[in-house]
Amino acid sequence: MTRRKSDLDPLSRRERQIMDIVYRRGQATIREVLDELSDPPSYSAVRALVKVLEDKGHLRHRQDGPTYIYTPTRPRDRVATSALAHVVDTFFGGSTSEAVAALLDLDGRELSPGELDELGAMIEQARKEGR
Repeated sequence: MTRRKSDLDPLSRRERQIMDIVYRRGQATIREVLDELSDPPSYSAVRALVKVLEDKGHLRHRQDGPTYIYTPTRPRDRVATSALAHVVDTFFGGSTSEAVAALLDLDGRELSPGELDELGAMIEQARKEGR
């Protein structure tokens, strides 16, 4: 099953780190992002990365005096779904079943009986909806 392409450009590792900070906080300034990054680059580098994220459509800003406050443009769950579709397309040739099989085969990660029941219910619901 081939998934649709992501409606946002993919992110680099550092861009994902920045987005994680902004999502976790709800909003953030450049200084706040810089303070939370591990092995942070310069202030100017973070500012440039945030500008790239704005250009890609992931962030927007509002001004509070001299400070720009950045917020995500889309809810985290919508972006996560889009990113996952990109992973499925890139690494599993668009095959959802191969991606799920890989997730179920991750070392050290066992699903509880409740999680297995939840997955079974999701699969049954997808069958009913013809997905």
